[in-house]
Amino acid sequence: MIVLHETAPGKLNLTLDVLGKRPDGYHDLEMVMISVSLRDSLTLELGTGEPWSVTCDRPGIPAGPENLCWKAARAYCDAAGIDPDGLRIRVEKHIPAQAGMAGGSSDAAAVLRALNRHYGRFSEEELRTVGLTVGSDVPYCLFGGAALARGRGELLTRLPDLPGELHFVLAKPDFSVSTPELFRELDAAGVSARPDTAAMVSAIQRRDRNAIGANLQNAFEPLVAARYPVVEELRQVLLAHGAVGARLTGTGSVIFGVFCSKFRAFSAALEMEELCPEVHLAEALPAPSASQSDK
Repeated sequence: MIVLHETAPGKLNLTLDVLGKRPDGYHDLEMVMISVSLRDSLTLELGTGEPWSVTCDRPGIPAGPENLCWKAARAYCDAAGIDPDGLRIRVEKHIPAQAGMAGGSSDAAAVLRALNRHYGRFSEEELRTVGLTVGSDVPYCLFGGAALARGRGELLTRLPDLPGELHFVLAKPDFSVSTPELFRELDAAGVSARPDTAAMVSAIQRRDRNAIGANLQNAFEPLVAARYPVVEELRQVLLAHGAVGARLTGTGSVIFGVFCSKFRAFSAALEMEELCPEVHLAEALPAPSASQSDK
């Protein structure tokens, strides 16, 4: 039996814009995303000689073929034409579920990285093509680091790493949001909070921490905040503690604050722990090197 280990970083949307609905039913997006140090850990056992299985230490995570880890392994094996003779995947969760941090997609990407490190069948670009069949966020989760994403999220441009002095407070309130439902609502209502993506890219290139915070924007946030007022309440708490910016990530429900001071981030996290069931401190991760698996 062969045992593989891999980690799966969470992601944050510094910007998220929805440009319109496509004829294929997907939406054209434009987003600036980063990987953060809050991550899941995965163990893959190949050659078990038993039926495939996925287990997770967090209740409520799908354990069968509907799990994205399973789908990623199936997609890889089908594309590579291999049979691992049994597969067991164990996931240790730290990324909040249904939170807009691409936890499931990052886990799927970790499975693809681990299998490709072992079997070596695909280039990085080919692996991202396989990942897109699993989910729209999977190609970015394979890419990692700071990136500008377009299309469904698969057209990726590398951006410079964020300044190391930035600290993130991640707060997950006690609700989750249906992504398909939010897309339908946005299609009907239109985008009322459009990010200035070029300004965010420029801020990152200049390593301007205040401008990075000032240009955070998410097209979904007004819809989610109208339904759940706690979004704006938590955002204001983060800003009151000195965050240079605070926004919803993805379709939610995590609200994150960007801090230039580790002390202020820690202070904000302490107050957030009284308001939310899950609060985490994190740093931005640098882009992975071409030969590096994310460990």
